[in-house]
Amino acid sequence: MNRRDHWDRAYHEKGPQGVSWFQPRPGVSLELIGQSGADRQSGVIDVGGGASNLVDHLLDAGYTSLAVLDVSPRAMSEAQSRLGRRAAEVQWIESDVTTFVPSRRFGVWHDRAVFHFLTEPGDRQKYVAALRQAVLPGGAAIIATFAPDGPARCSGLEVVRYDESLMCSELGPGFALQAVRREAHRTPWGAEQRFAYFLLRYSPPGSAG
Repeated sequence: MNRRDHWDRAYHEKGPQGVSWFQPRPGVSLELIGQSGADRQSGVIDVGGGASNLVDHLLDAGYTSLAVLDVSPRAMSEAQSRLGRRAAEVQWIESDVTTFVPSRRFGVWHDRAVFHFLTEPGDRQKYVAALRQAVLPGGAAIIATFAPDGPARCSGLEVVRYDESLMCSELGPGFALQAVRREAHRTPWGAEQRFAYFLLRYSPPGSAG
């Protein structure tokens, strides 16, 4: 499957406010980023951020060193157009997360609804490898997936649903679970999707932390 073509097509057919994951304000994500305790200058990377409004709210709150990673150039173009001049304050990275090689580290790795699409173990291993390279020691990972009672499919694709135990098992040593939040997300057409958000602290194995 060509992931870029799949997600470009989704944005082309539905528009940024018509896709199932659209949120006018990503409230739970913003709360957990604040709860992470990360310095506002330490950087946040929004994995799969695409056309999400999260980066707008982070800029408004004074966060700097922001990055958005997405496999869909169309999605990021929508966000850049919306932000106007402020788009220059964000690093835009067109990449599949499974092939992403970070050029710097961030205080927060945020992912709402990318990880659960990785149904192959090898792709999840590559994701975790990129995560470990991208997060500062002592930094945070915020990963949101469909909860065990959430949908089994989304956008025509199968997903893997997560609870606390499965998420910690997938990420492996070095990630300490700090908080879990549940969300009943309403799609633009009124359907309910149950999400689980996991806030984890990263301490590289063997480090003093």
